[in-house]
Amino acid sequence: MHLARIGHETQLWARDAVLAADVQQRRFNPVYLPEIRFPANVRVTADLGDALTGSDLVIAAVPSHGTREVLRKAAPLILRGATVVSATKGLEGNTLFRMSEVIEQECAPGTRVAVLSGPSFAIELARELPTAVSIASRDPHVVERVQAEFRAPYFRLYGTDDVVGVEIGGALKNIIAIAAGVVEGLGLGHNALAALTTRGLAEMSRLACAAGATRETLSGLTGLGDLVLTCTGHLSRNRHVGMELAGGRALQDVLGGMKMVAEGVRTTEAALALATRYGVELPIAAQVAELLTGRKDARTALSELMIRPQRAEVG
Repeated sequence: MHLARIGHETQLWARDAVLAADVQQRRFNPVYLPEIRFPANVRVTADLGDALTGSDLVIAAVPSHGTREVLRKAAPLILRGATVVSATKGLEGNTLFRMSEVIEQECAPGTRVAVLSGPSFAIELARELPTAVSIASRDPHVVERVQAEFRAPYFRLYGTDDVVGVEIGGALKNIIAIAAGVVEGLGLGHNALAALTTRGLAEMSRLACAAGATRETLSGLTGLGDLVLTCTGHLSRNRHVGMELAGGRALQDVLGGMKMVAEGVRTTEAALALATRYGVELPIAAQVAELLTGRKDARTALSELMIRPQRAEVG
């Protein structure tokens, strides 16, 4: 919707043919953005070839567990030299690859890849409310192009070459948001939420830097900014999962009642495996994993974080 509003002819692909036909006819999506009418220059299709024909700028906004399958099907249809922008926040479960790595592996050599991430609820961008995000690529020309093509008076993009930091920050903040939802659901107060968010940022930074990121990136929009939004915003799906688990609901029941994907649920085990690979500790993520698997209840998991051996804050 945003890209169409600023003048781009836009094709929206959906894997559900019935949904695509319905949205194309009705000009709004009754499930995800029921209040927002589609601009005339948005065309909705369930045919990947139809969507990608002639498009040299492709946005991949597929859940992490479906990214490889969709990109593998799309790759032969993507124009040579096109730019693919990943808007997915997660890690591939079996390989621990970041989404840009998955895209690069599946697409033809010469495909330019960028990552769009930051504190952004879709409905607020659809309403043209002020939003700032990061765009990351190792190629500065790709960063400049996406900035130029995406910018609007209500949408600002900050460029960086730290793809690793942007992607790990975007993935791990969802895990911390589940824990934040637990704090909220148990009524543990603002002190606890502030402590959890701050220590969550330390975990995100620890893993990102071990993987080769720049620490400053995690203090920016895709680290601290996105973490604050998803830990406190009522639209956060991962925070919602934590709140429901704190209330005693089973994970399967919580997820079964959600229309959208809570990426933190799938990312938790992958993040812990990646931490093991790099030899770093993620105590909050470890307790979230215990909670998600049902090995501990919410109060026990949070209590064990508080009784861990005390240590210096930095180091």
